[in-house]
Amino acid sequence: MIKIKNLCKSFQDHKALDNLSLHIPAGKIFGLLGPNGAGKTTLISILNGILQPDRGSITVKKYELRTQSKSIKAFSSLIPQNNAFYPTLTAYENLEYFAALYGLNSSEMKKRIAFCVEVASLESQLHRQAKTFSGGLKRRLNLAIGLLNKPEILYLDEPTTGVDPQSREHLLATVRKINKEQGITIVYTSHYIEEIEQVCDYIGIIDQGKMIVTDTKKNLTTGNNCISIKLKSAPKTLSFKADPDISINKNEIQILRSKKDTKKLAQVLHALAAKNISVTDIRFGYTKLEDIFMKLTSKELRA
Repeated sequence: MIKIKNLCKSFQDHKALDNLSLHIPAGKIFGLLGPNGAGKTTLISILNGILQPDRGSITVKKYELRTQSKSIKAFSSLIPQNNAFYPTLTAYENLEYFAALYGLNSSEMKKRIAFCVEVASLESQLHRQAKTFSGGLKRRLNLAIGLLNKPEILYLDEPTTGVDPQSREHLLATVRKINKEQGITIVYTSHYIEEIEQVCDYIGIIDQGKMIVTDTKKNLTTGNNCISIKLKSAPKTLSFKADPDISINKNEIQILRSKKDTKKLAQVLHALAAKNISVTDIRFGYTKLEDIFMKLTSKELRA
């Protein structure tokens, strides 16, 4: 669906995107995970024609972005981080206005608005001014507006920023629903690991403008990249500070796998036995996306 090759974008001396290449398959939810400032919004802005790249190529379906951006915009929709509606208008007036901009006739407009209102669960809020909405309702109105043109590709840039947990869960469930029922390709950017892990089929990890890894969620979280040792209780006097590949988190020890992983496993088990610490489980492979991020970036995900 979307093919990006050697994409570069700089702002003065800062490289926002550094020779980035990426393939996003059709009909899937692709999660773009990275800390603030990693390049996510810059990439989304370029894909939607808001920014121009310095170098590189982008093809969406059969269209080349530089020369055929109007054709691409006809079947794409961007829901940005900031609220993209008129606060003094009611929810319904906003939907009517944006539907008219898309050129929908009266009959099409009513049907499409009704569909989008149902998807975003806005039935009881239609005649309230948008400025009176909570953060969650504003995000849902943004989503409804973004679906008016029947997009084949939907870009969601940090869609749950500033919303309460209940609204966040509703938005995540809605994203999964429209992907499953409408077959819309969704590009979902976030710095929340749990959201990406919860909703996405494919995941790309980006940091400092570079695409570090892309793969299916299943492949990423079940690959043989780590040995996880579960303990009966958290060790209080055990430490492996001299070896950066061995870490302790409460009652779990993780060993990043390498050619010496067997030797390191024996070392850890010997240390546990010496302190009479019981092992309850040993697993090969990651179980959480956070583990992968930590290994690939060597740092915690910045909020």
